[in-house]
Amino acid sequence: MTVAICPGSFDPVTVGHMDIINRAAKIFGEVIVLVMPNFNKNSIFTVEQRMDFIRRAVEADNKKNIKVEAHDGLLADFANKKKADAIVKGLRAVSDFEYEFQMALTNKKLNPDTETIFLTTDAQNMYLSSSLVKQIAMYGGDISDFVPSCIVDEIKKGLKQFYLKG
Repeated sequence: MTVAICPGSFDPVTVGHMDIINRAAKIFGEVIVLVMPNFNKNSIFTVEQRMDFIRRAVEADNKKNIKVEAHDGLLADFANKKKADAIVKGLRAVSDFEYEFQMALTNKKLNPDTETIFLTTDAQNMYLSSSLVKQIAMYGGDISDFVPSCIVDEIKKGLKQFYLKG
């Protein structure tokens, strides 16, 4: 069975993320959605919350070949441990490519047995990011078009609590 990893911080998961994950699930026998820290960003949701959001979105999409895990080490090491054939990354725009290309080359050096596959985002999601979702929510905007419908309320509640603390 072919195994792919879709890594990200998913803080929170968006419909754009889910589009890439679901498309990867059509290509690979097993997809592991890997929740990882992003040290360049301050996470609002805990790893457990992010994993729960993704699991619920996957269940709502009725995908049986998608698992959700967490890891806080090197992606290349996790891929080696899972004997992954590929790392799947979504690209929204050319601006994403330079960073993702650098990461792909680094992961290839660290783990030559795993390929990185880039999927371009659907045109309707090109502008969408977790940061944008958080910004819209912070100002009371409607995020229901941007995150999976089954988790909208929990995301809004979590973001409201976070911003009220700050």
